[in-house]
Amino acid sequence: MTPDDKHLDFEKPIDDLTKRIEDLEEFAARKNIDYSDEIARLRSQLVETTRSIFSNLNAWQKVQLARHPQRPVTSDYISMFVQDFVQLYGDRLYRDDPAIICGMGRLGGENVMIVGHQKGKGPREQALHNYGSPHPEGYRKAQHKMKQAEKFGLPVISFIDTPGAFPGVGAEERGIAMSIAVMLEDMSSLRVPVICVVIGEGGSGGALGIGVGDRLLMMANAYYSVILPEGCSAILWKNADKKAEASEALKLTAPHLLDLGIVDEVIPEPLGGAHRNYKESAENVKQAILRNLHEVKLMSTEELLEERYRRLRKIGVFLEGGDPG
Repeated sequence: MTPDDKHLDFEKPIDDLTKRIEDLEEFAARKNIDYSDEIARLRSQLVETTRSIFSNLNAWQKVQLARHPQRPVTSDYISMFVQDFVQLYGDRLYRDDPAIICGMGRLGGENVMIVGHQKGKGPREQALHNYGSPHPEGYRKAQHKMKQAEKFGLPVISFIDTPGAFPGVGAEERGIAMSIAVMLEDMSSLRVPVICVVIGEGGSGGALGIGVGDRLLMMANAYYSVILPEGCSAILWKNADKKAEASEALKLTAPHLLDLGIVDEVIPEPLGGAHRNYKESAENVKQAILRNLHEVKLMSTEELLEERYRRLRKIGVFLEGGDPG
């Protein structure tokens, strides 16, 4: 699917029914004919078709939804439920990276620091934001703003939505690996609550770079993985054609990660995906953040840091030696 496409292949029955309803409503209005019964029947069929399709999505289809060009991005959520948002720029060393957006605002009456990947909408804006793939300066910007949050006692809200950190030569020359490593260290020891939310793509170290916190929340049709399915397919099968099989093997969907104890809560999406109802999506995300923020704020700073440490240590538990059966 190219950035200009608006619909996924498995969404076609939904889109066809939607178009039929719109055409019939327009015709009825133009000819002043009552087609309300037929329109109601089609709307009922649309709901049932949408529910049937979205209750049986496989892992690769959820990856496609996470990448949907109409899916809400970080700036959409900020505009819908963060009041008095003031954006902050620059890493105080090299430049401002548009792939990460930072700023202070109010969420549910609480002063917070927002940090998130920013993909943009449409080809021109996506290119400006490097498709949400940060350079080292993006992580240094996030690091500096999180340190500011710690200084002023502001909780940090992190929105994760990236295919991964930018792998270009310039990023390597400026220390992309080190900038992510420093972020992991700093976020693990921040003396303020940190709530992380995977709203779309959660790819590799680029996602993990702003993903260390007290709670990891994940939208139902997002994904979170050590590698992109295409990359996994290229390594294991020597081509990218096995991306669907790779998606299943990686266990990258929200239900899988909840079962594995990596994700703390799965945030429900509107019927048909987040891109079909921005308002409902935003409300679900907002309430999940506020609920989890309230819980972690009840802890003392020492309890917060100890619980965060325990949470990180239990990720990736494995058995060593003995009979695997």
